[in-house]
Amino acid sequence: MDKLMQDANRFVSDMVDGLVLAHPDLYAKVDGVNVIKRKEPLNGKVALVSGGGSGHEPAHAGFIGDGMLAAAVCGEVFTSPTPDMVLEGIKAADGGKGVLLVVKNYSGDVMNFDMAKELAELEDIEVETVIVRDDIAIKKEEDRRGVAGTIFVHKIAGAAAAEGKSLAEVKAVAEKVIAGVRSIGMALSPCYMPESGKPGFDLHEDEMEIGIGIHGEKGLERKPIASVEAIVTELLDRLTAEVTDKKVAVMVNGMGGTPESELYITYKYVAEQLQAKGYEIVRPFVGNYMTSLEMHGFSITLLPVDDELVGYLDAKTNAIGF
Repeated sequence: MDKLMQDANRFVSDMVDGLVLAHPDLYAKVDGVNVIKRKEPLNGKVALVSGGGSGHEPAHAGFIGDGMLAAAVCGEVFTSPTPDMVLEGIKAADGGKGVLLVVKNYSGDVMNFDMAKELAELEDIEVETVIVRDDIAIKKEEDRRGVAGTIFVHKIAGAAAAEGKSLAEVKAVAEKVIAGVRSIGMALSPCYMPESGKPGFDLHEDEMEIGIGIHGEKGLERKPIASVEAIVTELLDRLTAEVTDKKVAVMVNGMGGTPESELYITYKYVAEQLQAKGYEIVRPFVGNYMTSLEMHGFSITLLPVDDELVGYLDAKTNAIGF
């Protein structure tokens, strides 16, 4: 394993410090914890808070900014932040109109964010929660993981909050996105954990994983490597079986170790195949949004859209990751 780090035990704290130092006009660190907040307080608007384990950069701190998140809670790599950390994020974000927690569907995140919500309510902060379950690699819907589709929730709900909608209205917009968004991913190689130096799974050079998560875990199916066109066909066949609305936003998301050239090659076949199936791609997004350290692979996300959602996707943001 080769990683640019000083000390594995300071991997996340050094990263958080570097983010704040690199963007002093946008970011501030909450004293004593790995929580990043907006530099300028968010007053009179609903605030969005998200987070989870680190290793998914630019998620989640890269989506702090006007029209997106007000704070991000950075747990250790692939490890849920504690309830106390999440509470600090809620308190740092609150602008007086309530806080919406955007939580990916992992047991540790769900439990710890829920405990933080209860603690915040004891301090008279109004908090609501939405849980993202967009990963169709898991058949049982209630068990589906939150993956790259989470970014569409950040963007759209964040834009609704910036518009001045109430906490209940922002939550409803977020749930509208969650109800429609679907994702699935693949990998050609694993990622390596900073502390152990070990890969999340072993994969031969001629193999690929279909249905990977974002925490370095192996996929649900291992196959011989195929052409990118064939891989896209397989993933889109699964996605379009669930996303039948023909007007969509599309995200081809890199897993951290995939060159942009390969992501754009992938998008070529995604766009061609969707159009052949009768889909209208209203907004395309290509790049690293929700990664898994240096994993080589990609995910595809489809979001059915209407005029309301397109308007929120187009709303301005200064978040560095979007």
